[in-house]
Amino acid sequence: MLKYLFFLLFLIPLCFKKNYWWMIQCLMFLLSFLFLFMFPYFFCWGNLGYMFGCDYISYGLILLSMWICVLMITASESIYRYNYFNNFFLFMVMLLLLLLFCTFSSLSLFTFYLFFESSLIPTLFLILGWGYQPERLQAGIYLLFYTLLASLPLLVGIMYLYEDNYLSFSLMMINNGMSVFFYLSMIIAFLVKMPMFMMHLWLPKAHVEAPVSGSMILAGILLKLGGYGLLRIYNVLMFLGMKLNYIWISISLVGGLLVSLICMRQTDLKSLIAYSSVAHMGIVIGGLMTMMYWGFCGSYTLMIAHGLCSSGLFCLANITYERLGSRSLLINKGLMNFMPSMALWWFLLSSCNMAAPPSLNLLGEISLLNSLVGWSLLTMMMLIFLSFFSAAYTLYMFSYSQHGQIYSGMYSCSLGYTREYLLLFLHWFPLNLLILKGDYLILWL
Repeated sequence: MLKYLFFLLFLIPLCFKKNYWWMIQCLMFLLSFLFLFMFPYFFCWGNLGYMFGCDYISYGLILLSMWICVLMITASESIYRYNYFNNFFLFMVMLLLLLLFCTFSSLSLFTFYLFFESSLIPTLFLILGWGYQPERLQAGIYLLFYTLLASLPLLVGIMYLYEDNYLSFSLMMINNGMSVFFYLSMIIAFLVKMPMFMMHLWLPKAHVEAPVSGSMILAGILLKLGGYGLLRIYNVLMFLGMKLNYIWISISLVGGLLVSLICMRQTDLKSLIAYSSVAHMGIVIGGLMTMMYWGFCGSYTLMIAHGLCSSGLFCLANITYERLGSRSLLINKGLMNFMPSMALWWFLLSSCNMAAPPSLNLLGEISLLNSLVGWSLLTMMMLIFLSFFSAAYTLYMFSYSQHGQIYSGMYSCSLGYTREYLLLFLHWFPLNLLILKGDYLILWL
């Protein structure tokens, strides 16, 4: 386990000293860039990939975790400004990064489960400690109980699997004699984490009550843990998956449509972005459950794209909240008149959210549409509406917040900080740049 700790050992002690906020940020940026530039060479250097427990899919998600954690610190400048337990906050972000690094670089199903559950604790601390409203306690309980209730069957399933199979990801085999109960116990925890429609009620509540850093890590990484787990576990469940996956595809596509309609009547910016995550993850679950090559590759691509795009939209909602003191669309109107530079970022990230070219979302959605339509032509009915309403609620969010009558109580009229430009640029730039190297994301199997 020591090999997982080497890059955080020199960072965590710094969290408890004064005025190291920006130094840690710079070090993490350097580390992220180092990982980014090593990417093409990583799998050519003998056993280096194996030593870290990485293949293409885990490497990409580790890189995304590091990137989002750096941007979390950048976005949470108000914690530093008001000196609101800022050292403990840094420690929580570092701990979360460490746990995510260990989760994605686990070679065994049991260690993956261990770190998968452990990442819940720092997230809970972020929501309870730095959330905005007293309802954050209820949101934390929702998050905890939904996740833990679904995770206990997974632990039992892992123990059962240990009896007649290896727990190492590389040695798992397709087993034809598995029961339906085993199948359910192995995937239900990941479906709650994604979250699938009907198991999604914890997500909007957690997002609305969380601080900006909590929302970023929830949307950026923690939802992807479910998809990553499903991609790994279907080595064993291939046979049963062929028979039973139509249930999850149906629920996800119908649920995605219903959630899109729910988005159309939201007045809270964060709530709208949170529900749109559920709709996007519905398409990911649908594509992944087809068990086709297109679906597996497209689900991974859309997970990476959604992590950057959704996190950027939460940053924008927070920038607006810091200026106006409200996230309501009834008050956040006419922002284009006051902050035209921010309206540009709203436009860029909204267009990525509705999968406009040249964003990575487009690449992922095309692959997923391919796999779903190839699986059954009937899915076309839901996908038509899902794509239409996805564009509709994004346009609703953009037009209602940027146009209209200006609220007279606004007290700041510029996106005046380099920090905020940098924060939004570092969300948007990789999202549109990575499509030039789409083969790393779409041809990873």
